[in-house]
Amino acid sequence: METNSEGVRSAGLANRAQAFAALGDPARLAIVELLGDQDLTPHALSAAIGIPSNLLAHHVRVLERAGLVRRTKSQGDGRRAYLTLVPDAMDALISAAASLTTRRVIFVCTKNSARSILAESIWRISSTVPVTSAGTHPADRINPRTRSAAARARLPIARDTPQLLDDVLRPDDLVISVCDAVNEELTALPNRHLHWSIPDPVRVGTDAAFNAAITRLTQRIHGLAPRVQRPRHR
Repeated sequence: METNSEGVRSAGLANRAQAFAALGDPARLAIVELLGDQDLTPHALSAAIGIPSNLLAHHVRVLERAGLVRRTKSQGDGRRAYLTLVPDAMDALISAAASLTTRRVIFVCTKNSARSILAESIWRISSTVPVTSAGTHPADRINPRTRSAAARARLPIARDTPQLLDDVLRPDDLVISVCDAVNEELTALPNRHLHWSIPDPVRVGTDAAFNAAITRLTQRIHGLAPRVQRPRHR
């Protein structure tokens, strides 16, 4: 008779086997490597990998069934969806992605009053690479719930007011958008640009929503920060 512990172990092995099987195709491995850095629309993934949309849809379904990838509806354009890796699903399954070199990281959302401010604060205590944040249409003030959430998490907020992206963006900044609407707005941005699809806690307006945003941003930053380095001086 199979014990409970043996059953749990068998289920875990079966899940891992399904994940490895899902990664046994070059196109699916390329998908998860791209999603390791940022969330992408199916259209963007199709273009990046160079396969037609119907074939991409098949590969995405395989990855979804294996619990590696999920899709979320855009909070900017509701007709769009973003594909993202399930947090921690890829641990110990594939090697770490390549390192990135930049003089500064800049987190961007529309108003620079919540998500990008929190991301900047988390990055500041996670990496020695300089960081700032900005908005494409900055608010008059940082959202009060952002300050409360940062205080609960003991995160330092470095600025008193939001700032405009055009005023602070440098050509060599690594831009990380944490807002779907901003990602869709910055399609012509010449900078290296990554996107994380983080739900807007302001829309929900609860402490739980802001805490969840901090958790998701922390997971993303802790995964990326060790791979981001300043350029070496000659």
